[in-house]
Amino acid sequence: MTASLLRHPRFVSLEGGEGAGKTTAINALRDALRARGNDVVLTREPGGTPLAERIRALVLKPDAEIAAEPLSAEAELLLVFAARAQHVRQVIQPALRRGAYVISDRFTDSSYAYQGGGRGLDPAWIADLERRAVGLLPGLTLLLDVDVAVGRARANGRDMWPDRIESEQDDFFQRVRAVFRQRVGEDPGRFRLIDASQDQAGVATAVVAAVDAWLAQES
Repeated sequence: MTASLLRHPRFVSLEGGEGAGKTTAINALRDALRARGNDVVLTREPGGTPLAERIRALVLKPDAEIAAEPLSAEAELLLVFAARAQHVRQVIQPALRRGAYVISDRFTDSSYAYQGGGRGLDPAWIADLERRAVGLLPGLTLLLDVDVAVGRARANGRDMWPDRIESEQDDFFQRVRAVFRQRVGEDPGRFRLIDASQDQAGVATAVVAAVDAWLAQES
């Protein structure tokens, strides 16, 4: 499945459903890597460049704000990959070439989970887009896994104005979680499963420990 994808050892992605605590964990990981003297680029998807951020707004803006034209699942997927293609070429690849670590809040695994699992689009189509438009795979992906009800309760307490994705129903997020966990089983060498039912400090500590263990293994 990933034979034509370049897996880069300094590229780390964090994945997870709503309310998993990715933001706190990402900031802790950035600080830990910088404390070791590394150049670290922190970025996110969809987004990461000015153009990709404009695409992000189209993808996440509530449908009610886009006149009378709801975004189709297929258009959503293609927009996400357009943003990702720009992101990879303008931010991720240049940073990796200069020797920096790149930490991304989401990457292509989210497309398999949200547009594949959540929206029901063909994963073979997503894989083809990944090969053709992205060509890059994180060396390490941390999946922050939490029960959907727990994660949504956290997100609801945090987000006063949910976006298009956050406004979906529980069954959508159950499918998203199932695909994330399936991908862990399919590529255990790349993924580390983090118990995100802990408090934010516990999740951040677990993420940094997982990356430390991975770096020791890679060295």
